[in-house]
Amino acid sequence: MAAGIFVTRVLGYVRERVFAHYFGNGAAADAFRAALRIPNALRNLLGEGTLSASFIPVYARLDEQNKDAARALAGAILGLLLLASGILAVIGIAFAPAITAAVAQGFDAPRRELTTVLVRILFPMTGLMVVSAWCLGILNTHRRFFLPYAAPALWNIAGIAAMVGAATWLKGEGLYGLSLALAWGTVVGSVLQIAIQLPTCWRLLGGIPLRVSLAPEGVRQVITAWLPLLIGAGVAQLSGLIDTFLGSFTGEGGLASLGYAQLVQVLPISLFGVAVTAVALPDLSRDAIAEAANEQLRARIAVGFRRIAFFVIPAAFAFTALGPQIIGALFQTGRFDADDTMLVGGVLAAYGIGLLGQSTVKLFASGFYAMRDTRTPVRIAITSLVISALLSWFFMRRLGPAGIALGSSIGGTFNTVLHLYDLDKRIGTILQRTDWRTLALVVAAALIAALLGMAAGRLVAGWRPIPQGIAVLGIFGVAYGALTTAFRHPDAIRAWQSLTGSPAS
Repeated sequence: MAAGIFVTRVLGYVRERVFAHYFGNGAAADAFRAALRIPNALRNLLGEGTLSASFIPVYARLDEQNKDAARALAGAILGLLLLASGILAVIGIAFAPAITAAVAQGFDAPRRELTTVLVRILFPMTGLMVVSAWCLGILNTHRRFFLPYAAPALWNIAGIAAMVGAATWLKGEGLYGLSLALAWGTVVGSVLQIAIQLPTCWRLLGGIPLRVSLAPEGVRQVITAWLPLLIGAGVAQLSGLIDTFLGSFTGEGGLASLGYAQLVQVLPISLFGVAVTAVALPDLSRDAIAEAANEQLRARIAVGFRRIAFFVIPAAFAFTALGPQIIGALFQTGRFDADDTMLVGGVLAAYGIGLLGQSTVKLFASGFYAMRDTRTPVRIAITSLVISALLSWFFMRRLGPAGIALGSSIGGTFNTVLHLYDLDKRIGTILQRTDWRTLALVVAAALIAALLGMAAGRLVAGWRPIPQGIAVLGIFGVAYGALTTAFRHPDAIRAWQSLTGSPAS
C-alpha cells in the first residue's frame, strides 16, 4: 500500500511542479484550488473517506460466510453510490455560481467567474471518483493493496499531459485556457483511474451485479454505519471548505499557498498514517469480536501509532524547521518565485505543528469503528472543528494563510487527543510507558536532526533551490536514521534490515 501511495505521490508532485511552473501562486492558481476543493468535498463524503469504514467490515464478514451475498452487497452499494453522486453532480453544476460565491466569498469578480466555470467542468468527477473508492474497498478486502493506491497516478499523468499540451497549443489563451484544459484533463484522469481497477474487481467478484436496492443482505447495515460517518466526514470536509473560505480573504495567492503546503503535508499523512490505518482496519474489526478483544485492540493500535510516529514525527520537524528549503526545492520554478517560496514555506511550517495528530487520528477513530461505534468520532470531530475554525480565523488576521494552517494544526491535534482519551476509557490505556519512551526517542532524534539541518541550511544558503533542498534534507535524513538506529528503535532496525538485507549493527 505504501508503495502504491508513493508512486501516486511522486507523480502528484510532478503534476504540482508543472502546475507551479505554469500557474505560479496567483489568481488562476487560487481559482483552480477553490474549484477542485468543492467537488472533492462531495467525493470524500461519498467515497473513500466514509466507504472504507462502513462497507469493508460488513463486506469482509459476508465474503467469509457467503460469496454470493457479498457480491450482491457490492453491486447494490455501487448502484446507490452512483445514484447519489450523480444527483449531487447535477445539482452542483446547476448551482455552481451560488456555491462558488459562498465558498470563495473573498475572491474578486474575475477569480470568482473563473472558479465557477471550473466547478461546472469538475463536478462530474465526483461520481467517477466514488466508483474508484468503491474499487478500493473491494480490492483492500481481498488484500489487493497496490493497485487501488497506485491507480490515481493516472489521474496525475492526465493532468500533466493536459497542462503541457495546453501550454504548447493554446499560448494565445493565457492562464484562462490553461485552466480549462487542466480541468478537462482532470476529468479524463478520473476515467482512467477507475478503468484500470474495474477489471480486477470484476474478476474478484465474478461479475458486478449493479443495482439500486436496499434488499441485499448487509446494505442497511452499511447505510446505518455510514450515516454517522457521513456526518463525521462532513465535519472534516466542512473544515476544508472553511479553510478555503478564509483563504479567499488573504489576498491573491493566499488560497493557492494553502494548496501547495497541503500537498506536501498530505504526503506523510497518506504514506504512513492512511496506509497503516487502512491495513489495520480489517484486522481491528476481527480483533473487536475476538475473545480477548480489548487487549488485542490495544496492542494493534499501539503498534500502529508507533509505526506512524516513527515516520511522521521527523516529517513534522522537517516541515517546521526547514519549510522554505523544502518548498523551494519542490516548487520554485517558472512563475513560482522566491517570495512565493517563503510564503508557502511558512504555511508548511504551521502545518508541521499538527502533523502527528492529523496522521494518527484515523487510526484511533478506526478503533471505534471496529467496535461499531461511529458516533463518538463524530462528536469529537464537531468539537474540534469549532475550535479549529475559531483559531484559524484568529491567527489568520495576524499571520495570513499561515495562521489558517496553525489553527488547523491545533484543532487537529486536539481532535486526536480526545480520540485517544475516549478510547482509553473504553478499552484501557493504549500507550504504555514503553510506548512513550519510544516516542521520546523519536522526538529527540528528530530534534537533533532538525538542528543539524538548520545549520546545514546556513552553510548552503547561496545555492540554488534544488541542490540546497537535497543537501539540507539529506543531512536531516541521515542524522535521523543514524540516531534512531543507534537508539535501537524497532522500526529503524526493521527499515535498516529491509534496505541492507542484514541485521543492524
